[in-house]
Amino acid sequence: MTELRNVEADLWRFRTRVVAAGAVVLICFSLLVARLVYLQVVRHEDLAEQAENNRTAVVPIVPNRGLIVDRNGVVLATNYSAYTLEITPSKAGPLDEVIDGLATVVDIQARDRRRFKKLVEESKSFESLPIRTRLSDEEVARFAAQRFRFPGVEIKARLFRNYPYGPLASHVIGYIGRVNQKEKEDIQDSDDEANYRGTEYIGKLGVEQSFERQLHGITGVEQMETSAGGRAVRRLASHPATPGNTVMLSIDIKLQKLVEDLFGERRGALVALDPKTGEVLAFVSKPTFDPNLFVDGIDQENWQALNESPDKPLLNRALRGTYPPGSTYKPFMALAALETGKRTPQQTIYDPGYFMFGNHRFRDDKEGGHGTVDMYKSIVQSCDTYYYMLANDMGVDLIHDEMQKFGFGTLTGIDIFGEVRGILPSTEWKRNAYKRPEQKRWYSGETISLGIGQGYNNFTMLQLATATGVLANNGVKMKPHLVKQVIDVVSRQSQDTLQEIKAEMTAKPTNIAVIRNALVGVNTEGTGATAFRGAGYVAAGKTGTAQVVTIKQNEKYDAAKLSERYRDHALYMAFAPAQDPQIALAMVVENAGWGGAAAAPIARRVFDYWLMQQYPSEQDLAAVQAGQAQVPMGTPRKVSEVPGLPDLSQGQLPARGLSH
Repeated sequence: MTELRNVEADLWRFRTRVVAAGAVVLICFSLLVARLVYLQVVRHEDLAEQAENNRTAVVPIVPNRGLIVDRNGVVLATNYSAYTLEITPSKAGPLDEVIDGLATVVDIQARDRRRFKKLVEESKSFESLPIRTRLSDEEVARFAAQRFRFPGVEIKARLFRNYPYGPLASHVIGYIGRVNQKEKEDIQDSDDEANYRGTEYIGKLGVEQSFERQLHGITGVEQMETSAGGRAVRRLASHPATPGNTVMLSIDIKLQKLVEDLFGERRGALVALDPKTGEVLAFVSKPTFDPNLFVDGIDQENWQALNESPDKPLLNRALRGTYPPGSTYKPFMALAALETGKRTPQQTIYDPGYFMFGNHRFRDDKEGGHGTVDMYKSIVQSCDTYYYMLANDMGVDLIHDEMQKFGFGTLTGIDIFGEVRGILPSTEWKRNAYKRPEQKRWYSGETISLGIGQGYNNFTMLQLATATGVLANNGVKMKPHLVKQVIDVVSRQSQDTLQEIKAEMTAKPTNIAVIRNALVGVNTEGTGATAFRGAGYVAAGKTGTAQVVTIKQNEKYDAAKLSERYRDHALYMAFAPAQDPQIALAMVVENAGWGGAAAAPIARRVFDYWLMQQYPSEQDLAAVQAGQAQVPMGTPRKVSEVPGLPDLSQGQLPARGLSH
């Protein structure tokens, strides 16, 4: 039976299918064209940039860190290049096994392992971390021959910071260390994020930290063509890094070394400055530490020794150590008395050897007293009773207001971080410092000991040196600064630090002259006369002794019965020459006793160096270190004759590019 087909229906279905298929093809082609237009036209620039980034890699070039030099150009912080052996944890195998294998090729000590473990804990797995630094050429060659065994391990050439004089002036210079997580976050939130790409080390203390921006330099970039596997093929473009600038300090490193040598093994601080400019000439905190220990990351043994030492070598005593000023406070109290009309130079008191306040006897340091005492004698012979009475007459708040003018209890504004304010007591201060109502109240008896620099008084040697500079500079207070110049490493142009006047006291010149005359008397006929006998200049100064522990009312102080760390501090403040001061200083020798015996001899040698270019003899130096020097012993040496001092002929500023 023949099947009949509907040709027209079949033809309609065929045409419909063709149209549908054509529509589908047209839609697909349209989508393809639209996608091509989107990729080739709309996103052309973005995709071209991505393709270029896949083909190339931009590598940051970390700049050479700037130099730190003293006022004469002696280099105190520089850089050198050395090879390091580094591991990228994410690319290497089990770290313990990798390190054990490396130890058969290069020398890896237990401290290297501990330091690396600490770095791993503080860093991300994709960061390259050093397991060994300062590899020898032989070690580099041995590893290169075995490199195939250690994926994720490579040799890198790095710049290392070096402090050629080690512990000398370490609290001023500071040190650098690896960037920690908090510092990374701070950098990411700052405008310097791009400039710190690739940077792994940053200033941690002192000038290294405070002048980080000037020392860091400008990061360069290098554009490299890479293969599909990420290997560098060729350099396409390069923008070199700009080295950091040279920071010139105002300190004289020879003077700094002299002072540190004079302290010997004793603890303490000294700040010497130019009263006319505020330039800090010496900034000593003893004991010191070696900043080179921190450059690669300090090992556990050294960190524990520094951190747990009872001598606290990491404490910058000149900047952060606070001490009662003792009798060095008296000249400032006397000037305040003249300015407020509480005393006149001729006005006298009678000192029987004590001052009674209620039922409490405040003893003078001289048994039997000083007899009739005027202002000159009160300073020259350091009469406590005079200042007990003066403090009682002035009251705590008037003392506070007058002493604040000299800078006590306030930040000096020096150009390194970490300065503390100290304590200049007042009724308001006590209300804010304590919690219980009975503690907040100021008692009249607490005022008496303020007059002799005891009680709640606690100041830094930087504050005391600044105040001494005010007297030396006829009432003008200069802002102290450690950096003298910042020298552009490219242009060689220098930018001087501004000599900033912090305040000009309204004290009458005649009143300042009274105090300065008495300070000269201290060193000619008073408590500092022995130390300055035979000096080739006239110096003004004031000795001081500050209690560390309170002695009961009826007991007499006996240093021999006390542990060394509970004995009195020895203090001294001075300036010279008295007629036209070129240098002013303040210092403390912890637990050393009387300021005239332990502190004033150090100041004498400082002035001899600065004004006469004389250096103590070896015998004299040893005597001062032992706290036994009363007068210069032996013929002083010329500075040029002293071995071990920095050689200026080798320490001048290098030409551009050298020592970086």
